[in-house]
Amino acid sequence: MAAIAFIGAIRAEGPSKTLAVFELWFYGVDIRDIIKVLFLPKMKFLFKTQGSLPGLLWALASATAIAQAPISTAAADPTLTVAQIVTEMEGHNQARATALKHFHSVRHYSVEYRGFSAKVAAQMEVEADYDSASGKTFHIVSQSGSKLLIDKVLKRLLDSETDAQTQHSSDLNSANYTFRLVGTENVAGRPAYVLEVEPLTDNKYLYRGKIWVDTADFAVARIEAAPAKNPSFWISSTAIHHRYSKTGEFWLPAQNESDTDVRVGGKAVLTIDYGTYEVAPTAALAAGGR
Repeated sequence: MAAIAFIGAIRAEGPSKTLAVFELWFYGVDIRDIIKVLFLPKMKFLFKTQGSLPGLLWALASATAIAQAPISTAAADPTLTVAQIVTEMEGHNQARATALKHFHSVRHYSVEYRGFSAKVAAQMEVEADYDSASGKTFHIVSQSGSKLLIDKVLKRLLDSETDAQTQHSSDLNSANYTFRLVGTENVAGRPAYVLEVEPLTDNKYLYRGKIWVDTADFAVARIEAAPAKNPSFWISSTAIHHRYSKTGEFWLPAQNESDTDVRVGGKAVLTIDYGTYEVAPTAALAAGGR
């Protein structure tokens, strides 16, 4: 069902969160709204003709078929403990957040559902601006495809990101997660610490999985995760793939893909390409990120 396509959408909020926080907005869209729009006409017809629970189940199953989410030389320091890595990450993130004054980019959003030989999709191009004094603002440049997915999924992602800029309940830090060092790997040619993360609370915006922390800048470069809590009965699994890239002194979101398997069949994919950033000039960060 296209109703599931929004599940696992990513929100990067505020200056510090833009740099290092990965949040999952599972409840930004009411799944029942989409189900009503997609299924209600067919359900009414089947109730009239069959009027039974098997008829309803058949309606849901059959409606699914027609209804349409530069290379670094800094090697990893083998003497650092996981606690020291996390402390460095938090300190560097805060320093970058303080230094970042403004950015502009053009994002490309896409959501698609495929299943039972059916497909529905929508796209949106959005200008995104961040100002340290006023926060983020968005301007929709163009949109195409399913109006339902545009209104109920993509636009609500923007609304959620705008409204949530002052929240901190899902920051990637030791107050919300436990961390375990599992090794080192390269991300885009740069060495990184690989940490397993586990949420400390049953917060619906938290996740569990792995993060890759750049060994030179102590910035999150990659995230592979799943929701800490399944957001809906309709979801069987969700996998989120998120990458950051370095622009000047700052690490900003680059790409996101969220793959959701729908319990009644099919798969929904949400992708966000964050585009090329124009970052306002700032003084160089102090050595050590502090």
